[in-house]
Amino acid sequence: MSHGFLSISGLEKSYGNHRVLQGIDMQVDRHNVVCLIGASGSGKSTLLRCINALEPIDAGVIMLDGDPVSGLGVDVNRLRRRVGMVFQSYNLFPHLSVIENIMIAPMKVAGMGRVEARAKAETLLARIGLANRANYRPDRLSGGQQQRVAIIRAMAMDPEVLLLDEVTSALDPELVGEVLDILKDLARSGMTMVLATHEMGFAREVASEVCFLQHGKLVEKGPPGQIFTEPREEETRRFLRRAL
Repeated sequence: MSHGFLSISGLEKSYGNHRVLQGIDMQVDRHNVVCLIGASGSGKSTLLRCINALEPIDAGVIMLDGDPVSGLGVDVNRLRRRVGMVFQSYNLFPHLSVIENIMIAPMKVAGMGRVEARAKAETLLARIGLANRANYRPDRLSGGQQQRVAIIRAMAMDPEVLLLDEVTSALDPELVGEVLDILKDLARSGMTMVLATHEMGFAREVASEVCFLQHGKLVEKGPPGQIFTEPREEETRRFLRRAL
């Protein structure tokens, strides 16, 4: 079995009698972008939450660069320094300014000094074109701007992998593009990413691999050219007919 930089084997997750993830096997190589597609309730979000230890897993192993990051005895704080996560709802701290939102984790979790943390946050804000909003409170930003800040807040920890859970689905349609542009920029820069998304055009353009989930099973995976033009499985074909 080949081992990717992020390696998931035999992953099982249930809530009571409901099996949410059923024997998931997947590999994510360094600098690759893996897009998880599938209907709501197919297990995409749960899979991301298991990778980041937000959900305990029932069976299987998750490895990051050869280290187990699932199961008993995992250093969750260390894991979350290595694996960043961005959610559908931006989860910015409302009482902090934009720049303070970005500085807080590097200072509190990584022990970075205030001056260095501010310089880093300013660089990241400039990268997404929001340097002039540094001292605003989040509620003065559009949803798209808040989500861009949430993405670079995760990047401020220099994660080895970035997980993104439907980060555009709460946004007005006209704001989706500005968030996808940031993700394209991160992909070009070599960031390893796993993202659950409904944006099929984005997945087709940016993904190294597309994984189709249905009822907690990984039904089909492959390069976007193959998945979107010649899916092998009937379930994948049916889903894409509806989604496209």
